[in-house]
Amino acid sequence: MELKSRKIVHSAVTRSPTDKWTAQQMREATPWGRKPKYLIRDRDKKYGHQFSKVAMLWGIKELKTPNRAPRANGVCERYLRSLRRECLDHTLLLHGKQLQRAVREYTNYYNQDRPHQGIGQRIPAFYDRPVAANPRGKISSKAILGGLHHSHSRASLPN
Repeated sequence: MELKSRKIVHSAVTRSPTDKWTAQQMREATPWGRKPKYLIRDRDKKYGHQFSKVAMLWGIKELKTPNRAPRANGVCERYLRSLRRECLDHTLLLHGKQLQRAVREYTNYYNQDRPHQGIGQRIPAFYDRPVAANPRGKISSKAILGGLHHSHSRASLPN
């Protein structure tokens, strides 16, 4: 997650995360040299030597949160709480692929359509763009996650 814009840069699902799996997720989350300066993480064993080695090789400084301190990484914890409350608690999941699909679709919604109070009701994907007020035009709605959420947009007026 990018801290400033609240944009989720990578999400993945597994039944049992391991050091090897989390190291691979780090590689996938930082393609083509696009990497953060710092990585805030907890002290779980799934972040082992392989994970730390990938971070070190790419020049990412790991910042470990104190034991039993979820507020130390509050932005990430808030995303996980939103994912659970706004998506997973309302979805009957029957298998892993369905969970992966739901998490991917929710993450796209979170980044592309959902306004965030912490960044002035802006949307992470458009964080750096100025807010354009268009008081006219037809409003359209698109169902997301089978109608659990909706994306609203205003149609552009012809010139």
